[in-house]
Amino acid sequence: MKNAALLPAVLAVASFSLISCGGSSAPPLRARVLASQSVSSPTAAPGLVLINGENDTLVRGGISAGISPGLMTLTPDRTTVLAFDSVTNSVEVVNVARAALAGSIQLAGPTTSMVALASGSGYAAVPTAPMIGSSPGAVQVLNLSVGGITAVIGVPNAQTVVSSPDGTHLLVFSNDSNAVTVVYPLLVNTGNPVTATVPGFNRPVYGVFSADGSTAYILNCGPECAGGTGTASVQVLDMATLALVGAPVAVDGATIGWLSGSTLYVAGTSTTNNLCTGQTTAALTCGRLDIVDLGSMTVTSSAIITDGYHDRIDMSVNGQLFIGAITCTDVGNVANPQGEVRGCLSIYNTTNAAVVIPPDNGDVTGLQSFTTRDVVYVAEGGNLRVYDTLTDSLLVESTNNITETGTIIITGYVIDVKAIDFF
Repeated sequence: MKNAALLPAVLAVASFSLISCGGSSAPPLRARVLASQSVSSPTAAPGLVLINGENDTLVRGGISAGISPGLMTLTPDRTTVLAFDSVTNSVEVVNVARAALAGSIQLAGPTTSMVALASGSGYAAVPTAPMIGSSPGAVQVLNLSVGGITAVIGVPNAQTVVSSPDGTHLLVFSNDSNAVTVVYPLLVNTGNPVTATVPGFNRPVYGVFSADGSTAYILNCGPECAGGTGTASVQVLDMATLALVGAPVAVDGATIGWLSGSTLYVAGTSTTNNLCTGQTTAALTCGRLDIVDLGSMTVTSSAIITDGYHDRIDMSVNGQLFIGAITCTDVGNVANPQGEVRGCLSIYNTTNAAVVIPPDNGDVTGLQSFTTRDVVYVAEGGNLRVYDTLTDSLLVESTNNITETGTIIITGYVIDVKAIDFF
């Protein structure tokens, strides 16, 4: 193992201005949801749209969050939301209690992955971050209390960062690499080495932690990702020793996963086993969802889902697994309802193994389930859909802000969606 470079960074407090007045007060709601939309229009500016998650209606106001807010993440206690502005490469910090912008932190480049910890720090993977004396790429550490970058952890081509349940370990995945970097947040700025590099993988792209954080299930993208060989697989990483445990478990594709008890659901698109056998569709290729029993470390079954690069996954309170992809095969168009319409969303029923691919076009860029309602919010093709998980179809409601097709009408292009209250 080798330690990646840790470079000190200047605390840029000037970029972070706390707002003590003039911000909108939090509405008296128990179930607030934020949707990021990035396209301005004559009637709306880019920002974070506030939604009443109890009845799927828009709440007056909203939060200004940069020029083009998209990817969002929350602290575990849901006190702070981070929204990435893809135009300025800045992270907009939102105070959840007041539903107001607290400040902005500038990154060294674009990010597609970030986490926010209960400690008050955020971590963003920035693959193009310039590094003196080494290849570009770093994880930048954000101070969410006073603003600024507090540290820059050198990880070449850092692409994705995943946190353990308690926030004591971060897994960092890099493009075109067969290694995983482990970051120890508690050691940042202590003068001690804060990273370790674990080799022996096959283009790893994501990791799923056990509930206690002692084990990480590393998803090897294999041939679906450039330079990968053999087959996609799942490998077990002991977080105490950073040793690989057992042999890789071969799966059809592995770019995103979801752990439920002793079952690991793994989605991806195989380069070989990608036929849509048994489905009536114009799509020529399909992805796969493999079900892995962690007790025996075997694949017990597989289901056909949409193709594309799967990077969004969430499970409803009643066991409907929503799997989202980008760059999938769009079929038909919603303007022509007489023919097949198919996009990047798949819904897998964990009770009876049935798969529903809803008639909707576009990339899936956000998913949000709820613990008190049988619905899931889906950002697909720039629209915000509301799915009834009892029927796995669009929810039919009668309100001022939602149509009979289950779409919350939001001006602009919706990219991400997050519930900011516990419900």
